[in-house]
Amino acid sequence: MKLNIACPSTGAQKWVEVDDEKKLRALYDNRIGAEVEGEALGEEFNGYVFRISGGNDKQGFPMKQGVLCNHRVKLLLRAGTSCYRQRRSGERKRKSVRGCVVGPDLAVLNLVVVKQGDAEIEGLTDTQVPVRLGPKRASKIRKLFALTKDDDVRKYVIRRKFTKKNGKEVTKAPKIQRLITPIMLQRKRDMKRKKMAQVEKVKADAAAYHQVKTQHMAATRASRRSIVSKRRSSRRSKTEAKA
Repeated sequence: MKLNIACPSTGAQKWVEVDDEKKLRALYDNRIGAEVEGEALGEEFNGYVFRISGGNDKQGFPMKQGVLCNHRVKLLLRAGTSCYRQRRSGERKRKSVRGCVVGPDLAVLNLVVVKQGDAEIEGLTDTQVPVRLGPKRASKIRKLFALTKDDDVRKYVIRRKFTKKNGKEVTKAPKIQRLITPIMLQRKRDMKRKKMAQVEKVKADAAAYHQVKTQHMAATRASRRSIVSKRRSSRRSKTEAKA
């Protein structure tokens, strides 16, 4: 079984081939998210603690969190779930995935260093891999460089340089997300103005409708009263004529 060990503090990864069944027994029957002592995998991992983050079997089917078995199953997956990428809106598909329990038929198991031991691991903890892409969101850029709201975030964007095939050097920088600019504030004020104007229009229309309704009801009552009074007067005239 191959172990893909990742170290978040350095950003490095390393492949380790383990063929000894006694060492792999410490990983069996553990779920994704479980922590394993590194001493069981070898003397070079003394003091280390690893977290199981996933893996795949010999046919390439990935492990899925929440499926409590160590074999392959078929599940109906939808958008937003792991091990599936939606191609069309509203699409669902039945796919084969592995359970989240580690079994002997896995080809690759992914581990993450949770705690480092005393000895350094060559190619994993003794090297520092530079971050290729920096943060894009304005708040995260401020947090990275300890900026205040008065500082211009656009001056602190991490840019990367690379050379094209024709030998031309190009500099790229990400588009800052959630950046508050004067145009954005102007649009916000305009949206608020439109919203308040709509509220005032609704109130004015409601008042006008209430006034028209009141006038209509008053006219209807007056017409009914006149009709009733005419009927009463006609009845009185008839009774007087008979008398």
